Amino acid sequence: MHIRLDILGGIAGDMFIAAVLDAWPELADDALETIRAAGVPATIKIALTDHRDHVLVGKQFAVREPHDGGHSAHVRFLDIVRRLREAPLDPCVRERALAIFGLLAQAEAGVHGVAVDDVTFHELGAWDSIADIVGAACILEALRPVTWSVGPLPLGGGRVRTAHGEIAVPAPATVALLQGFVFIDDKIQGERVTPTGAAILRYLHTTLGAAVGGPVGPMMLNRSGTGFGTRILPGLSNVLRVLFFDNATSARVDDHVGVIQFEVDDQTAEDLAVGMDSLRAHEGVLDALQMPALGKKGRMVCHVQVLCRPDTVDRVIDACFFETTTIGLRWTITARATLERETTVVGAGGEATAVKLVRRPHGRTSAKADVEDARAAVGHDERKQRRSSAEERALRQHDPEKP
Repeated sequence: MHIRLDILGGIAGDMFIAAVLDAWPELADDALETIRAAGVPATIKIALTDHRDHVLVGKQFAVREPHDGGHSAHVRFLDIVRRLREAPLDPCVRERALAIFGLLAQAEAGVHGVAVDDVTFHELGAWDSIADIVGAACILEALRPVTWSVGPLPLGGGRVRTAHGEIAVPAPATVALLQGFVFIDDKIQGERVTPTGAAILRYLHTTLGAAVGGPVGPMMLNRSGTGFGTRILPGLSNVLRVLFFDNATSARVDDHVGVIQFEVDDQTAEDLAVGMDSLRAHEGVLDALQMPALGKKGRMVCHVQVLCRPDTVDRVIDACFFETTTIGLRWTITARATLERETTVVGAGGEATAVKLVRRPHGRTSAKADVEDARAAVGHDERKQRRSSAEERALRQHDPEKP
């Protein structure tokens, strides 16, 4: 599955939420409840509403604070981290929100020449930004696993008023976050990409790969959504559009995976085996393998490769350094293609056996019985017979009309 972001009028956190929830209205209740769970006070109104301009219809997401200033817009980054860690949020949603805020903090630290822990958000510390980021994190978790791509970004221009005075557009933090993205100048002034919108884009780039790209292979358009911003642009709808694609060949799923590789030549085989087992059990790790190789000076080394979910790369890297003696490694985010699969349990030889059914192209289904469930069988022939019987039974249950 693939989601394309078309930055027509611009992108901000509220526009991202509105566009995605226009395409997936069934996610709206959970997103709004999650935002409240982040600590947004009941005095602050949160609304997802139908909206139209002179051309298009879609959704608009708004967070309205009372005029008496129910929440200070000057908030330390560490206070936001503490607040989110104490909030009753889903752990995965919490980590995504913290990661997006962390990217904002790194950008602000670089712009102002301070340490990340000393960053104080001004406009970005208000409840609307917290709601935007937590809501975006909730949506990203709910739609996992998908790939994302983004079209060229509108440059905008002019100046915007901030707590630091007037600054040029795009804002310095936005510029820092969007290094490597493609821009176009459509000659329409104003802030077209906000720092919050830029942080979401950078997060997608960091966790899922290329900043600008498109669907891999033939794709079928299944959903679309339109999210409105609050500005009025001359001759152009201020909207963000999302397009959702499924693979045209339904058996195949394209996504991204983190790949971590390194070599070890000074750790005993026994201890490395224990470390590899720990890595395989680590949250987010999909697989870990090792193989012999010849290193520098003709030394025998062990080559290690770990596959993990893109959003867990940093934590898995730390685990690699913790469980092995390596002092350096390589990592990348790469595309992968997998086939849809499900696991069913059938009775074979008087024992329950798990069988993995895999949808292959052109409608064919293959079956593979779990060898662990055949351990009770005596000898190779009996294990083979038990697995074969389980696979045949699983295929018949999957499609009773086939002989």
